[in-house]
Amino acid sequence: MTRRRFLTVALAAMLVLAGCSVGPLDGGPLEGGEREDPDEDRLGWEDGYWYDDPVDVTLDDGLNGSERRRVVARTMARVERIRDQEFRSRVPVEVVSRETYRKRRGDRATDPDSEFNRWNDQVWEAIFIVGEDDSVAETLDSVFGSSVQGYYSPSREEIVIVSGSETPTIDRATLSHELVHALQDQQFGLDRSPETQDAQLAEDGLVEGDANFVERAYEERCRSGEWRCLDRPESGGGGGGPFNQGLFTTVFAPYVTGPDFVGELKDRGGWTAVNDAYDRYPASTEQVIHPDRYPGDTPVRVTVADRSVADWERFDVDPEADTVGEASIYAMFWANDQLGDHDRYDYVHPYSTGWDGDSVVPYRSDGECGYVWRSEWDSPAEAREFAGAYRDLLRSRDADARGDGVFVIPDSDPYDDAFRVSRSGTTVTVVNAPTAAQLDDVHGRR
Repeated sequence: MTRRRFLTVALAAMLVLAGCSVGPLDGGPLEGGEREDPDEDRLGWEDGYWYDDPVDVTLDDGLNGSERRRVVARTMARVERIRDQEFRSRVPVEVVSRETYRKRRGDRATDPDSEFNRWNDQVWEAIFIVGEDDSVAETLDSVFGSSVQGYYSPSREEIVIVSGSETPTIDRATLSHELVHALQDQQFGLDRSPETQDAQLAEDGLVEGDANFVERAYEERCRSGEWRCLDRPESGGGGGGPFNQGLFTTVFAPYVTGPDFVGELKDRGGWTAVNDAYDRYPASTEQVIHPDRYPGDTPVRVTVADRSVADWERFDVDPEADTVGEASIYAMFWANDQLGDHDRYDYVHPYSTGWDGDSVVPYRSDGECGYVWRSEWDSPAEAREFAGAYRDLLRSRDADARGDGVFVIPDSDPYDDAFRVSRSGTTVTVVNAPTAAQLDDVHGRR
């Protein structure tokens, strides 16, 4: 049996994605000179620099090694000042071109036909984000190859900044964000491996929300003139061609919803409340999107009895089911144009709000695949609303309604399958198979 790790979002690194920065801000050039060093390490001082010291660097030709160290030291001091936490050791920072970053990702590429990836393809197909003819692993490579601006690697304890310039420049917002991840790792550890899609997105809501919260506070000090700051590079975007926007909307959720979640915790009990959350991570994206539901409103455990027949069987992965959660359900409806002019990054919509738990179980038979997706909702009315919106999604893809909850999407569509949608009280069950005749083979009726 394959013991799997959910690797959709972090891919063993804490990322900063294009689009999550506050925006370009200008500051004047900085001269050299430092205040007197303390006798011992102090909050707001790192590697010879206080948080309000100037740094002597020349930006026109990029940053050489000594200049980079000065910038990193002062940024570490400033992150300490905002976050009220002390770094335990210096953090190495490497700057690479986007070309180099893409090559490294390619060198680490996993087999799209592996047991886990074929299983994972069904999970993302269930939420209408990656179609039958595409690989989730390859789609993720495309998204991250184009959008990542930097990352912190817990296994190597180092930061890599992806520079869009021919000279080795560093975006101060990206650096401050990634230094927060290094600080988190040193203080709390970032070696957890949640088992489901929703759990990882939820935990990233705390981790990325914390980093984005500090990054925004850092940029506000630059904007207000409280701190003198290095100019940001003009090209802050990720570059590259178009990529799967639905998948990006899903993995971007922690960066958007996380800062408000962290802000709510900080309002409740200061940075101590945020620190305490690392001992009790949010249990679902619902808790991150709706902070008032943390920590008390935990999701229900949803199980799917195996009622398959003939040659249909579950994949040899552990666990056999995944949970997609509220954020991914929201992204499903957004990616399929079901939300009208609703703000893409709002993540709060009646179609997804009210989620109380779900389970996606992929199946296979002689090269064909299907799945059972069961979701629980807070009330029958919310379950009815979700089921109605899901049926509308099927109709938007020209699905033929066969009666008794069965729909068939035509062969020309990337999701050309048969679906059976049923609701009982607060429970909605979707069964998927290549043809309507195979639906009962995947999951027989009671």
